[in-house]
Amino acid sequence: MRRTSVATALAAAVLVLAAGCSSGPAQPRGQGATSAGQAPSTTSTASPKAQLPPAKGSVRVARTVTDGLKSPWGVAALPEGALLVGSRDDGSVVRVDTATGRKTSVGSVPGVAHQGEGGLLGLALSPTYASDHLLYAYFTTESDNRIARMIYDPQRPEGQQLGAPDTILRSIPKGSVHNGGRIAFGPDRMLYAGTGETGERGLAQDKKSLAGKILRMTPDGQPAYGNPEADSLVYSYGHRNVQGLAWDGENRLWAAEFGQDTWDELNLIEPGENYGWPVVEGRAGKAGYVDPVAQWKTSEASPSGIAIQDGSVWIAALRGERLWRVPLDGTKALAGPEAFLGGRYGRLRTVLAAGGGKLWLLTNNTDSRGTPRPGDDRVLELDVT
Repeated sequence: MRRTSVATALAAAVLVLAAGCSSGPAQPRGQGATSAGQAPSTTSTASPKAQLPPAKGSVRVARTVTDGLKSPWGVAALPEGALLVGSRDDGSVVRVDTATGRKTSVGSVPGVAHQGEGGLLGLALSPTYASDHLLYAYFTTESDNRIARMIYDPQRPEGQQLGAPDTILRSIPKGSVHNGGRIAFGPDRMLYAGTGETGERGLAQDKKSLAGKILRMTPDGQPAYGNPEADSLVYSYGHRNVQGLAWDGENRLWAAEFGQDTWDELNLIEPGENYGWPVVEGRAGKAGYVDPVAQWKTSEASPSGIAIQDGSVWIAALRGERLWRVPLDGTKALAGPEAFLGGRYGRLRTVLAAGGGKLWLLTNNTDSRGTPRPGDDRVLELDVT
């Protein structure tokens, strides 16, 4: 899918981007927390220690931002406050005006092949979006999962606003299940991707495979400086199916992971560590494997997107049909997980921090596993503490 016709301006922008982002510390401190789909802060001044969140939180649905979305999955927040939302099943992308709810067709990602849990999955904006206008997408094709970037130009006609895709990473194993798919740029301006083991359990422990991993790469898809192995994209391994990535105020990476039959997990990610699948699931206290910070019965969660807002991790649950909150005290949970919105809006796919005590929450009832209701699927605006 690499196109030689990608605009000269894109090539120049990518060269500048790669030159500025392919080296440097692996986990710089003192930058703002992000959630998947949001561009990180570039402030370099260290922030004071954040005040601890309350042990008990609250959620109020302020409004429905928009509805009528079909099989939504990935979301990216634009600088002006609008959202780009991708459809897993047909590969299309729409722009949602969060003030009016108006949806505008942006275009479709070529080559998307929906089967089972595969299709157009995660979206993320370039950390230098203001100058290069690049949108990154993780998606399933007939042969693999891959990551591509394309110029988003809202000045072009509706439905024709995405440029030709430039594939930066291919050959991520695909399956009818467990494709992972979440991508996000970290505070270090490197691109992180959560992958699944495609139902082939052994791939999660095979460090030569890209399946069942969290990957870390430069914006042009090369192994990032500071990775556990210099020539490898693998940042952590032993994962079953990672679909949630977010950083806290101290630039620590957190990830949500689907369990098999017993425990879903919220993990604090450290480079080079083994998170256990398929040897262990949930807390095992077994040497050589990292235990989760929080866990849930699979019937109560099936966690997808996560966001960190004011010191708490918020987790969108699919099968569990609720929004979970885990307040943090550094690297530990301050209190046990707390559930909100149980069953009110059905399956919940993605959550983004919107600042000012607000979250964007994306429902996911039109994905063939939910029970659609009139108006599904929708973006909700939440007031949270």
